Amino acid sequence: MHAMPLLLGVLAAMAVAYRFYSSFLAVRVAVLDAGRVTPAHRLNDGQNYHPTNRWILFGHHFAAISGAGPLIGPVLAIQFGYMPGLIWLVIGVCLAGAVQDFLVLAASVRHNGQSLALIARGLLGPKLGLLTSISILFIVIIALSGLGVVVVKALGGDKVALVPGSTISPKGQVVRTQVSEAIDRLSIPSGSSVTYPSGTTIVRSETFTIDIPVPSRDASATTDNVASIVIPAKSSEFIRGSSWGTFTIACTIPIALFVGWYMYRFRKGRVIEASLVGAAGVLASTVAGNWIPGSPLEPYFQFSREGIIAAICFYGFIASILPVWLLLCPRDYLSSFLKIGTILLLMLGVAIANPRMEAPAINTFFAYGGGPNLYGGIFPFVFICIMCGAVSGFHSLVSSGTTPKMASSEKDLRMIGYGSMLMEGMVAVCALIAAASLPAADYWAINIDMSKAQQYAETLTKMHADVDHLDQIETQVGGETLRGRTGGAVTLAVGMANIMTGAIAKVAPIASLDGLIKYWFHFAIMFEALFILTTIDTGTRIARFLLQEVLGNFSPKFQKMDWWPGVWLCTALVTIGWGSLIWTGSIQTIWPMFGIANQLLAAIALCVVTTWLFCEGRGKYAWVTILPMLFIMTTTYTAAAELIYGQLWPDFMQGLKSGTTSQFLKGGLSSAAIVFLVTSFTILLANAVSLWVRSPRDSTLDPR
Repeated sequence: MHAMPLLLGVLAAMAVAYRFYSSFLAVRVAVLDAGRVTPAHRLNDGQNYHPTNRWILFGHHFAAISGAGPLIGPVLAIQFGYMPGLIWLVIGVCLAGAVQDFLVLAASVRHNGQSLALIARGLLGPKLGLLTSISILFIVIIALSGLGVVVVKALGGDKVALVPGSTISPKGQVVRTQVSEAIDRLSIPSGSSVTYPSGTTIVRSETFTIDIPVPSRDASATTDNVASIVIPAKSSEFIRGSSWGTFTIACTIPIALFVGWYMYRFRKGRVIEASLVGAAGVLASTVAGNWIPGSPLEPYFQFSREGIIAAICFYGFIASILPVWLLLCPRDYLSSFLKIGTILLLMLGVAIANPRMEAPAINTFFAYGGGPNLYGGIFPFVFICIMCGAVSGFHSLVSSGTTPKMASSEKDLRMIGYGSMLMEGMVAVCALIAAASLPAADYWAINIDMSKAQQYAETLTKMHADVDHLDQIETQVGGETLRGRTGGAVTLAVGMANIMTGAIAKVAPIASLDGLIKYWFHFAIMFEALFILTTIDTGTRIARFLLQEVLGNFSPKFQKMDWWPGVWLCTALVTIGWGSLIWTGSIQTIWPMFGIANQLLAAIALCVVTTWLFCEGRGKYAWVTILPMLFIMTTTYTAAAELIYGQLWPDFMQGLKSGTTSQFLKGGLSSAAIVFLVTSFTILLANAVSLWVRSPRDSTLDPR
């Protein structure tokens, strides 16, 4: 199966949904009225409320909702094969995600651009409104941890414990360097085999590095010819961080600061000039990153896992307290160009290259019992893994945030709310195609955590996915370490690089394109990281606002957004919250948590919109929101129960018994957060249902 027929089918389905279903929603359900004055005109203050051209607002809204979720979720869902994710993306975006985004936007416009939490407060009263705010705060923190861990896995170095008793049979010369008096670092040549105690043998196509505890050796002894190496206890594989990627992404911060200064201070209002300067700087930093590995600057940009976590936490804290014009706005502005441009390029590349879908339609090995990326089977975890591309509760914060305050006419809401979500679904489909077009062995070599390699070695052999080409790929992408880079970002970058070089080869045949792949790869890494960091700085600021509002119920000073003690304290608490989740978790635990939290927020948004429809006297159309809400609730409750009882609670008990703090915190805090969110939604839903059965006159909501 090739990608082009799938792409055309998805485009056709989305076109039909937009033409007919969104029209029904606009005319019958939301009852849009082009003659009604919107809050942008009625409350125009030139700052938050301001009438905006529909195409400009479309671009703003799309840039605001399109985070890393539609890029990463579909890549991880390839565990189940490409077809389950593809079907959910098409059905979910047309009947759930776009419906939520559009109707939340319409409801907010009808309520003076109020946020989802304020609309819920008007519906359910102050106490349940406060519960909604706290729930949203929790969800934002979990979402930030889910996005942050992707950056950590893409850029940070690591040490992965090796299985004691395993035997490495080198194919060639082993290079030894002495790291310390008790540690030897061995560089194992490509083609070497690893035999686990279970008897399973795998061949490592690429060169890799291990650290083993041995008696002190003379550092001058640099090479050994050995027949085999038996792995002792406390040995680990050393994975280098990406100095090229870290350098490029680090450069975007001063570039954004410069663009902000240029637009607001040096050449005020010269947006085009600033855009050109910023775009040139971003591209130049990607090219310049090629000179960092092996240079004297490399140690300054090669971070461990913990170093990357500390760096993004520091960035999130600083970006949240700096004036928005200095860093946040120019960085978002730059990223919006990068997002839209790269997405259009990727869609064009898929259309031209028409890659073959190497992944199976259904992967029977992992479809029902779970696999390396996600615990659990297709139901319910494909619906939890793929969220933002199909339905995302986080979008409801945007649809009831800046966008409704800038809508010039109600007739624009259909294109902005429903249309933007369809485009995000298209982004997710392209990401899924990029990952599915990779050879299965290469996909799994990148996505299986090194600590679980023994567990899945036999299954990969049965799948005929045990012979990979990472040695060639690592050379093509500039010497980056790819094996065990879980999280989806690296997989997508490799897939995007292959598609773009394949498209170029068809348009302008060149003898060798290997030299271009490394630039496409690192551009894709920067593209993904910029998506994520943009969400982290904005999300941290939003979470700080929410926390200040909540604490303001106990101390009014916190509600003053310019009260610096409150700003610093709340920002620190929020940053510590999502940073600690990343520190103690992994992509296998954090991403499902992110999915559960995000889907529960979508359920909350659909619940609020359903209540609005009943209060407006259009309860007969409430099925358009109730049906997706019930489906989301079913999948999310099921996933929450399976994740807690199958993974998080055993981790908690094991950590309690062994005294392992990280395992104890990962299992306990994650379980508590999920239980709190599920309980909160259940309470909100029960109270909402009581309003649905009453007449509109009895509702506490004043429809406007």
